[in-house]
Amino acid sequence: MARPKRDRTIESELKFRLTGEKDHVKLRSLLRERGAHLSARYREENYRFNGPGKSTRNITLRLRVLNGGPHGVLTAKGPATFDGGVKTREETEIDVKDVHATLDMLEQLGFRVGWTYPKRRAVWILDGVSVTLDVLDFGWFVELEGPPSSLPDMARSFGLDPAHALKDSYSVMAKKHLKAKRLTKKPPIPVAPQLQDEKSSS
Repeated sequence: MARPKRDRTIESELKFRLTGEKDHVKLRSLLRERGAHLSARYREENYRFNGPGKSTRNITLRLRVLNGGPHGVLTAKGPATFDGGVKTREETEIDVKDVHATLDMLEQLGFRVGWTYPKRRAVWILDGVSVTLDVLDFGWFVELEGPPSSLPDMARSFGLDPAHALKDSYSVMAKKHLKAKRLTKKPPIPVAPQLQDEKSSS
């Protein structure tokens, strides 16, 4: 007997790049004033995978290792659509007890780690919306996730314009950041002093 398909979660979000730590301080103050609840604070190590075939090219597969492991979260996300700055996509997410075994299994199935990136995250809950304050190697961010109809108004209440919301995921931004770092690295220059007899013969 065929197993009925599970209902897939629809994720809707607005993500903004901030100017720095002072913006996080301001947002924490606003969240406390409005009665928001701090539900979690943790570090992540994110593994972004490249799929083994055509069927996985449009799927974002990512493993988050929480606070160094062994627990983590495996997430698969579909293609994104945008409406008024709000980003919406299908998401399937499961908790994993052993991230090392999960990494091994995915590699055995043909998935390969494309790149990794760390993230520090604090999650606040306000009026049914998850407000996350994130710090990555390439900047300070805030992400609002919840019912799409309520996200633009909440963003504006924090002084954030939905028209300026980011379209790229952290994974895409991390890849661009890593590529830019490689491009700016100059090749090493060997020390090659001129020999004494070469000087005298010139």
